[in-house]
Amino acid sequence: MAMVCLSDFENHAKKYLPKIAWDFFAAGADECSTRDENILAYKRIRFRPRVLRDVSMMDITTKLLGAEISFPVGIAPTGFHQLAWPDGEKSTARAAKAMNTCYIASTYSTCTLEEISEAAPGGLRWFQLYIHRNRTVSQQLVQQAEALGFNALVLTADLPYTGKRRDDVRNGFCLPPHMKLKNLEGAFEVCKMSLLDPSVTWNDIYWLRSLTNLPIIIKGILTKEDAELAVRHGVQGIIVSNHGGRQLDGGPATIDALVEVVEAVQRRVEVYLDGGIRKGSDVLKALALGAKCVFIGRPALWGLAYKGEEGLQEVLRILQDEFRLSMALAGCASVSEIGRHLVEFSKL
Repeated sequence: MAMVCLSDFENHAKKYLPKIAWDFFAAGADECSTRDENILAYKRIRFRPRVLRDVSMMDITTKLLGAEISFPVGIAPTGFHQLAWPDGEKSTARAAKAMNTCYIASTYSTCTLEEISEAAPGGLRWFQLYIHRNRTVSQQLVQQAEALGFNALVLTADLPYTGKRRDDVRNGFCLPPHMKLKNLEGAFEVCKMSLLDPSVTWNDIYWLRSLTNLPIIIKGILTKEDAELAVRHGVQGIIVSNHGGRQLDGGPATIDALVEVVEAVQRRVEVYLDGGIRKGSDVLKALALGAKCVFIGRPALWGLAYKGEEGLQEVLRILQDEFRLSMALAGCASVSEIGRHLVEFSKL
């Protein structure tokens, strides 16, 4: 069967992945209302398309911190890629490089940072960091990522403790014995993740700055207050994110939170978004509301579950084609023409 849209990959993954792996990837916190709202919120945004605009030549490229990517969709940090495909994050890195886009590798990768780098030399890669109580482990990871040529550091800020994901509790989720968190072997007990440091504050941005010359991006911001603090603490970017609805249930959809974050930062730093992107038109809506780029989490895993590197490339290609078409039908020939004038929120 031809894979026509991202839900085709979702259906395939649900059918063929082991239940414990599917449940882990799909899980949201508590009743999953925020997870589901991430998707539903896009349906309340309407386009205001313009017509008779020359869209015979399209330019969908954009830049992240000065690095050009083929279109404004990257791969968000998610853990445990070997649960979806044997080559795990190595396949993810290769697919991102093949599609000339950015891949954010997770602290909780099942391949080492070195393996990820070697799989796709020269690819645009950022490293996502969780700060653990054992600060030495975090320090070593940051310095290793910089030495291996990662281009930015992404600090996840919304996980002082792990949210309650009911299916994982019911399943007693744990990595299979043959899989390891390669970057943290021996550092902590994987299934409990109990060594996350809940005492992390904004002052730790200065600590990170003392360790690396990499640009620092904060992931997990949902309010103007925290957006302003991020700018004040000298970060280079913000990812508007609610962790795919896996942390605090009842928070806003990321596309709804995007508006106040963009207004707060006033273009002083780049603003990105993850959560709920399922179509190329969703990408266009996010850019119209001020995002520089969006990142996909679960859909990337569905692509891996389908055919590894090839499946993930197919997911990205579908999004790319849908984004280009949505842009053209809305009357935009280049990313620079996308703006707030293009969308309105439904009155319903």
